This record gives sequence, structure tokens and C-alpha cells, in this order.
Amino acid sequence: MIRLFILILVQGLLVIGSECFLKVALSKTGDFSWTWAFFKEALSTWEFYAAGLTAILGVVEWMAVLKRYDLSLAYPLTAISFILSLFAGALIFHETIPPTRWIGVVLIMAGAYFVAR
Repeated sequence: MIRLFILILVQGLLVIGSECFLKVALSKTGDFSWTWAFFKEALSTWEFYAAGLTAILGVVEWMAVLKRYDLSLAYPLTAISFILSLFAGALIFHETIPPTRWIGVVLIMAGAYFVAR
């Protein structure tokens, strides 16, 4: 079970890393629009490619998890990414995380714990 948790933690870090890189890449662009100019601007940042790379690595890690463990056990544990995303938002992007969001994440994690038991 510890091995599964470590694999899920690594996968969660890769996915959250991808989201952080994407957020930084998009912060360097103007307002979102379905235009070639917008996508050309987004695609011209190294952070966009880092987001893609970490997303691909996250999928590969998830494939390793699914190959070894039951989906009904592994997938609920991906809720760890909710905690990781709160920490990333607070530490990297200096977002204010309200107490209700922390409570929600604790409840989600409690649910994941009972599903995984």
C-alpha cells in the first residue's frame, strides 16, 4: 500500500506541476480567445512545453499504477492532488485559500481513505 501511495503521490506531483506550468504560460498571454494569435502566443513559451512534458509523464506514471493496482483502489487515492493543488496555489501563486476549501479537501481525503480501505 505504501508503494501505491508513493506512485500516486508522484503522479499527483506531475499533474499539478503540469497545471502550474500551464497557468504560468497562460499568464504570459492576453485574454483567452479562440484565435490563432492567442494560441501562437501560448505555444511560444517554454512553460507550455514543460506543461505538456509533465502531463505526459503523469500519464505514463498513471499507466504504471493501473497496470499494478485495481482502478477502484487507485483512483480514489488521486484525491491527493486536491491537497497538492491547494499548496501549489498558496505557495507558488500566492492565492488565498479560504478555510472552507481546506475543510472540503479534508472531507474529500477522508472519503478517499475509506474507499481505499
